[in-house]
Amino acid sequence: MEVTSTLDIQKVSQILKLLGDKTRLTMMKLLETNDCCVCEFTAIFKTSQPAISQHLRKLRDAGLVQETRKGQWIFYSTNKENEFYPFIQGLLAYLPDQENLITDLAKQGLRISCE
Repeated sequence: MEVTSTLDIQKVSQILKLLGDKTRLTMMKLLETNDCCVCEFTAIFKTSQPAISQHLRKLRDAGLVQETRKGQWIFYSTNKENEFYPFIQGLLAYLPDQENLITDLAKQGLRISCE
């Protein structure tokens, strides 16, 4: 794999620390292929809305995710414009697929659709 540019080691260290949390890492893997809202993450991780919002705030503040409003819902997605996106994409490629979490959510009728 050829590296075309060099990333700041201090910033990379902060990104790795941020993604060192299993919940945030799993969120990033899910957001690789799905847009999700807070309530979907609360169901997936079986944790409180404030806790999920805190994780998403940290990812958003680092520029790793972005928000899109669809009706009353705010959906999160991977920020592909972030300078670290290729680096993060490379890391996520080593992780197992998490689509079963989205499939289970849909089976429970908890997947949000704005269409």
